[in-house]
Amino acid sequence: MVGSLLTVLPAFITPLADFLCGYPLFILLIGGGFFLFFYSGMVSLHKLPEAVRELRSKQSRDSGEQISSVQALMSVVAATVGMGNIAGVAIALVMGGPGAIFWMWVSALVGMSTKFHEGVLTTRHKHLLPDGRGAGGTMYIIDKGLGQRWHWLAITFAIAGMLGTLCIMNANQLTEAMVSAFTTPEWLRGNSLISGIAGGFGWSHESAFRLLVGIGIALTVTMVVIGGIRRIARVAQWLVPFMVGLYFLSVVYIIITHISDVPGVFKSIFAEAFNLRAGWGALAGIAIIGARRAALVNDAGVGTATIMHGASANRSPVREGLIAMLGPSIDSGLVCTLTAVALLLCGDFQAVEGVKGLDVAMKAFGNAIPMGEYLLMVIVLCFSLSSMFSYSFYGNRCAAYLFGEKKAKFYTWFFIATLVIFAVIPLGVAIGFCDLFYALMAFPTMITLLLLRREVKEEIKIFDENKLSTPLTD
Repeated sequence: MVGSLLTVLPAFITPLADFLCGYPLFILLIGGGFFLFFYSGMVSLHKLPEAVRELRSKQSRDSGEQISSVQALMSVVAATVGMGNIAGVAIALVMGGPGAIFWMWVSALVGMSTKFHEGVLTTRHKHLLPDGRGAGGTMYIIDKGLGQRWHWLAITFAIAGMLGTLCIMNANQLTEAMVSAFTTPEWLRGNSLISGIAGGFGWSHESAFRLLVGIGIALTVTMVVIGGIRRIARVAQWLVPFMVGLYFLSVVYIIITHISDVPGVFKSIFAEAFNLRAGWGALAGIAIIGARRAALVNDAGVGTATIMHGASANRSPVREGLIAMLGPSIDSGLVCTLTAVALLLCGDFQAVEGVKGLDVAMKAFGNAIPMGEYLLMVIVLCFSLSSMFSYSFYGNRCAAYLFGEKKAKFYTWFFIATLVIFAVIPLGVAIGFCDLFYALMAFPTMITLLLLRREVKEEIKIFDENKLSTPLTD
């Protein structure tokens, strides 16, 4: 049953995902993002200093019984700085070459403006729960900002949000990393527990090991997510700086030890981004690959940020928007660049066959740093788990919108169970699922942001008029 399902799913899911995540998603996220970027007066550039000051302000750190704006940002970054920043970048390089990274950068700049709009609108149209706490999300923005005739679009987002935030790729790629770093065929066959599971289910020894890893992941995630959003936010607030800092130091070591090759890396990124040797179709393909992977990295325009920032205690739409727009600069701007530089310096893309993600990165770090594959394993563990913590909250909020607060708790247990399932399925199926549901989240979100763009401009005008009487810092 399971085997036949895994055979049929790729034939259906992959083509549909490839279509939606091709030109339609590229035009919507990048084209729509550029429109919002210029319509807002290039907000992600001219208000960047204010965003940094806002990050330090007392108002953005105070939360009362809710999470603060800074905790919301760290939770969003905890979700976005995940497998996409390592495995996703590796996949982009395998499929599109160095030029795909340039288009990821473009997506980061555009994504900052898009996330600003998300932060403003989710705060402006915040939904109040029975206990007085705020809740947000694209579905509430649609209902309150566009009205009931658009309710079907809110339903579409919520359904896609429940399924698209199941950490499909994270669980899959973390398991791949564990297999790559800690197992050999001989060890797998010699382990009695793994052999017993493999014999009992008629699986390969690697599949049995993947099952055990999936169970371990599920147990770890359970200990955090059952504590709700406040526990998730507290964990994210200390985990994000640690994991980004450790990753930064690792890549700095690689850069220093390969310093003479660094100029060539950046030259290849820019040269291949506009390479017309294979024609305009190939250029468009490279751009689409970069944008498609960026959608999985920074989530700008996908709508997940509206859920987390809508839960913050901040009542100022523009202040929340300023905090929200810093997310893409961290994940797509900083972390993805670190990954791309490290992989282009030390990765062997000529030997790659088929779609490979984390395996390419593991080998590159192993080549560049003594015991580098194990160091990357620790980083990957932090990246993956942090994403799973935040994504569980996203799906829970979508379930609460569809089925009510009391029934939403059942989704959390469903989320945990799927971590085991997706640890075992093939990578190609995982990529197809991720891309498909992200697209189905992005379409409602971007349509909503574009239709309500005037509300954002109105909030910016009010904020600028009151700026002198309401300083950014205390």
